[in-house]
Amino acid sequence: MIRLLALPLVLAGCGGLPGNTGDAVANYADIVEATYADTLADAQALDGTLEALVADPSDTTLAAARTAWLDSREPYLQTEVFRFYDGPIDNAEDGPEGLINAWPLDENYIDYVDGDPDAGIINGSETIDAATLEGLNEQGGEKNIATGYHAIEFLLWGQDQSTTGPGDRPYTDYVTDGQGTAANQERRGQYLTVAGDLLVGHIEQVHAQWTPDAAYRTDFEADAELGLERILTGMAILSGFETGGERLQAALDSGSQEDEHSCFSDNTHRDMIQDVRGVQNVWLGTYVRTDGSTVSGESIQAVVAAKDAELADAITAKIAESLALAEALQTPFDQEIVPGAEGNARVQALIISLREQEDLLFEAFALFEFTVPSPE
Repeated sequence: MIRLLALPLVLAGCGGLPGNTGDAVANYADIVEATYADTLADAQALDGTLEALVADPSDTTLAAARTAWLDSREPYLQTEVFRFYDGPIDNAEDGPEGLINAWPLDENYIDYVDGDPDAGIINGSETIDAATLEGLNEQGGEKNIATGYHAIEFLLWGQDQSTTGPGDRPYTDYVTDGQGTAANQERRGQYLTVAGDLLVGHIEQVHAQWTPDAAYRTDFEADAELGLERILTGMAILSGFETGGERLQAALDSGSQEDEHSCFSDNTHRDMIQDVRGVQNVWLGTYVRTDGSTVSGESIQAVVAAKDAELADAITAKIAESLALAEALQTPFDQEIVPGAEGNARVQALIISLREQEDLLFEAFALFEFTVPSPE
């Protein structure tokens, strides 16, 4: 995974900001805070189900933990549009994004895999605690992922070796009374609960910086021009480079499920949908919370429309098209990328739309005379 931690945000000139820009930036901050708040609540709920699974392993507690993981991804994926401008989630100093959502993940770095029952940290001798897992994350290579959503995903589902469904790790991998499967059941349970606690803590860290009166948020809202540029940066880079390129084009080119975003749970189609929905939330200035309530206010669409209504309409239509194409992906996603499969065309159509979406958003950069950020 390539994480963009410090994109250059050099202003080439203000280009004249519409009067509604400050309100749109403030509404964006409201949406960011609400989306991270929902993400935090769902991460806490997930953490509770992981504790329950380890305390009383069964088909029921494993199913509950899997459902909670899937639920927790829905708001989190909508936060990914808040990346790519050196903000609280991915700044170079202490941004925890790489500890939250890094991928692709080399399974045998964590636990046993087919053909190697002794693989991974769980079957090793390292102390399993928060400091150790944080220190081991990406140690020796970008695929050596030890923490975050995808580490938890692997520990809940195991390897996906099916063409029709997700992985099928048995709950007995966590049974410690001598009836369990696979070795080191106690260490596996300890790893899972520590990873859950870490996920909550890392999301808390980001959310805290977007709460009302937090220093980062205060500074963000104080400079409407820089705020607008950062907002457009997150939208553009997530659209084309990250979702269209790193997540879709790379998977389509390789044809391997190892390159899909949520390969253990077969949840990759939701990753694509919710990433695009996150862009749409920011563009339209509206976020529907997990409880059904809505955060809404002045939109980035309205700011762009005040300068170029035709461009704003084009971006609105393109984002809607991308969302519809993401929703058209068939499950499981790993069968969409099999070389020569009918699904290749669906994936390619979404890639094209996202690249066009990126181009239109870069036109908005030019509209305000902002410097186009480089993903390199």
